[in-house]
Amino acid sequence: MSIRHTVIDTDLGPITLVAVDETITGLYFRQHIRRPSQESFGPEVANPTDPLLNEAARQLGEYLAGDRAEFDLPLAGDGDLFQQAVWELVTRIPRGETMTYGRIAEQFGDRRLAQHVGQAVGANPLCILVPCHRVVGANGSLTGYAGGLRRKRFLLELEEPAAVGAARLF
Repeated sequence: MSIRHTVIDTDLGPITLVAVDETITGLYFRQHIRRPSQESFGPEVANPTDPLLNEAARQLGEYLAGDRAEFDLPLAGDGDLFQQAVWELVTRIPRGETMTYGRIAEQFGDRRLAQHVGQAVGANPLCILVPCHRVVGANGSLTGYAGGLRRKRFLLELEEPAAVGAARLF
């Protein structure tokens, strides 16, 4: 098993991309909540020398520049069955839209699971690639984000439709 990582500079600060064999398994900010130990990332490689990490860095750069709406990468985040199910639902939230933790819980048949959904969203090892920034509080408020609320706001504003951004007064 070939575990390796690269660090790229972005408008959101340095981002670590982690790969195992031919799959992206992690995307972490430097001050990421629940960031695994650096040792678990394997050796650092220069992304031009690693085709998969190079492609992930390229697509992430295009996304952050507003030139890419979706990612086309092999992804595999490590999590339990419930977390995996939550992350799958999160990937279905359309760009420019948000969904509440409670609404995701309802899709599991029990709105009382909202807190568990929040824990699963918070454990997402593939931030941005699995767009957990699109999950918001019950009243639409920005709540929790492993990379911090400033980054969550940036990502949501990046994705919002132009008409919405033009109408925003803040």
